[in-house]
Amino acid sequence: MRAAPLVCVPGLGLDPAAWAPTIASLPETDARVVVLPGYGVRPSRSDDLRPDALADRLVDRLVDLPTPVVLAAHSASCQIVVAAAASAPQLVSGLVLIGPTTDPRAGSWPSLAQRWLRTACWERPGQVPYLARTYRRTGLLWMARTMEAARRDDVRQGLAAVRCPVLVVRGRHDRICPDDWARAVASIAPAGSRAVTLAQGGHMVPLTHGVLLAAAVRELTGA
Repeated sequence: MRAAPLVCVPGLGLDPAAWAPTIASLPETDARVVVLPGYGVRPSRSDDLRPDALADRLVDRLVDLPTPVVLAAHSASCQIVVAAAASAPQLVSGLVLIGPTTDPRAGSWPSLAQRWLRTACWERPGQVPYLARTYRRTGLLWMARTMEAARRDDVRQGLAAVRCPVLVVRGRHDRICPDDWARAVASIAPAGSRAVTLAQGGHMVPLTHGVLLAAAVRELTGA
């Protein structure tokens, strides 16, 4: 059976290169990256950065692709793909949510910062130059505005309307998406959904642990 196409959305402030290690570990899969304002490209003043609005833009991109697809997202972009799957179920056969935000226990800026710091010590230092470049390209002010639009959005509400199976993945040392939050997200999704904790990694596993993440993604793509 042919593997389902995979469409990946970068995390907040990142670009397609953040998915490159994972996609390179899925050579048998038709995989591509779709960028959105704040998630791959710098927003403009006219862009609506709310997850639901960005989901509409994602759906517009999906209609031009062979569907249904498996949508994969990282961190704050998980809220976007969930909304897209809920609004256009005929286009989506599965969801992979990597380190989904935002755990309501860490919805405030101080709590988010604390969890980020507790996770950062487990991240690979070699990614810092890449992150500095892509964050600068997106713009720190725009990143803050995009996160402000996302941090109060409850991904669980959208999942209640999703019809496809969902795989929630987190790195072992991800404090932004702790294990109990990942399991809580998966528990709301349709039957067959589950949460997986990788043996290694922090929050940036699409970039730092592509081989491990690819093995988990194959579960939904059927590769």
